[in-house]
Amino acid sequence: MLQHDNARPHVARICTQFLEAENILVLAWPAYSPDMSPIKHVWDALDRCIQQHLRALDVHPTNLHQLQDAILSIWANISKECFQHLVGSMPRRIKAVLKVKGGQSQY
Repeated sequence: MLQHDNARPHVARICTQFLEAENILVLAWPAYSPDMSPIKHVWDALDRCIQQHLRALDVHPTNLHQLQDAILSIWANISKECFQHLVGSMPRRIKAVLKVKGGQSQY
């Protein structure tokens, strides 16, 4: 028996099919999980930077090594202020989630 938060990755077809194939019973549970982790926003920022970087290139990476080099370079150049802003936003995020008693918030 499994209980999870019904977040989208957990209810993706491939996950659901695997659980069914393994005869794992999933408890009915409402989706309810405020995502408080600021890392999600770091990944979003990284994705936007990668997309901008690729659009600016005349020649796109042609192999995995070139793509890895581009991503590592972009990662290394995400500003310290970006990370500070995300960490600094945590009190505001926590306050918003507490205000709705753990329910749906903009975070």
